[in-house]
Amino acid sequence: MQETMDAPKLRRELSIWEAIGISLALMAPSMAANINPQGPATLVGRAVPLTFIMATVGVLLIAYTFVRLTQRFNHSGSVYGFVGATLNPRVGILAGWALTGTYVFYGVVTAMAFGRFASAFLNSLGIWKSPPDSAAYILGLIGLVAVWALAMSPARNGTRLLLIIEAATVALILLVTLIVLFKLANGTAPNGLKIDTSVFSLPHGIDTSTLFLGVVFGFLSFAGFEAAATLGEEAKNPRRDIPKAILGVAIFGGIYFTIVTAVEVMGFGTSNEGIKNFIASGSLLGDLGSLYVASWVGQLITAGAMISAFACALACTVGASRLMYAFGRDGLSVKGIEQVHAQRGTPTNATTAVVVGMAVLTIGAWQILKWDSLTTFLQAGTIGTLILLVVYLLATIGAIKLLFFSGQKTVAGREIIIPVLGLLVLAYTLFRNVYPFQTGTAVWGPGLAIAWLVIGIVWILARSSAATQAGEALLKSEGLAESIDA
Repeated sequence: MQETMDAPKLRRELSIWEAIGISLALMAPSMAANINPQGPATLVGRAVPLTFIMATVGVLLIAYTFVRLTQRFNHSGSVYGFVGATLNPRVGILAGWALTGTYVFYGVVTAMAFGRFASAFLNSLGIWKSPPDSAAYILGLIGLVAVWALAMSPARNGTRLLLIIEAATVALILLVTLIVLFKLANGTAPNGLKIDTSVFSLPHGIDTSTLFLGVVFGFLSFAGFEAAATLGEEAKNPRRDIPKAILGVAIFGGIYFTIVTAVEVMGFGTSNEGIKNFIASGSLLGDLGSLYVASWVGQLITAGAMISAFACALACTVGASRLMYAFGRDGLSVKGIEQVHAQRGTPTNATTAVVVGMAVLTIGAWQILKWDSLTTFLQAGTIGTLILLVVYLLATIGAIKLLFFSGQKTVAGREIIIPVLGLLVLAYTLFRNVYPFQTGTAVWGPGLAIAWLVIGIVWILARSSAATQAGEALLKSEGLAESIDA
């Protein structure tokens, strides 16, 4: 159902810096650098930076898609609008459903990260000595309550806070990275460690195929760089600022993650013992800060990572709630989900539904599956990333169709190589992480990712009439149909 003329709507009040803020906060480089590199280390050993270089290439290819699409469209549903307009409204609904799932599962990821870092921080201060693993769940759920309260406030307040928090923690991490690099270079590093360029080569016995298993953790670290696209209806100049925000954050992420992960691995050492300590670390840069500078620096970095995780959870909530709002506005979701608060200008019901969903999944992993907090972090991250790769795949196909096969000549034909290469990277990464199918606890990653997509397909087919109406509303919303025909 369309909004009436006098119903509250999202407000156009955000600048490019606030668009950058939500993408940067959802990508959460501070949190990601402290925990995500441990995933690929279990697969490729010292070559962690190599997985991030591969992920950077893939992300920049994907960024082309989002830059081109956001130059044409501005829609709060992000890929829901983009894919719906370029491919098919029902496929757009599936893409929007998938991206909502990514943000919700990433909400669980960041709640667990917040809980784990908060637990470690309180322990280091002596406030809560040797807390049990359940402390991470308790603190994570408390964090979600705080996220809900802040997400209900005007978007301007939330996005500015995200940018300030992330900028401060990233600056601290870069400072420690420079100190570690300096000590490695001048021979004053602990245990006689030095700069070791072997971090950019695969260890003996590790093939390129295995490298792509590690690349998924690189995509996990970049995930959210495109989140500014959900602010298309709230940015003052969306067709200029949103593309710049998306590309800028992607480029920054590539440089940042490559340098930081290389220094992290070298800081722990590239030997088997060094990689073992790397994987076992509770806070990679926190431990390096304590080892190379001072214990208080490690504590400060752990606190920064905790705040970064909170900011990321807030960004996930903002992104998912805008998608839910778009569904409700177009008559596809339950009645009332599209409601926007008259004074705050935020989709309050959608925000509440998203946070409740995150909390239910978190409690289910804790109380039903009996997972420890790290397992919940890793599995939710895998689920969200695999779903996100499908979203990127659909958006890229849509961009190819619009830019090169719609009869419009808005870009040079030779540029088609960029999204085609992006498709190849996405397809192979998905294939390598799904086949052969995992066993044991690892089955939950691809298993729930597939289940989420199947639920979306069934939902669309079961509500065929509503999906058709939503598609018509989608193409009229923000002039999407007119943009394609122009």
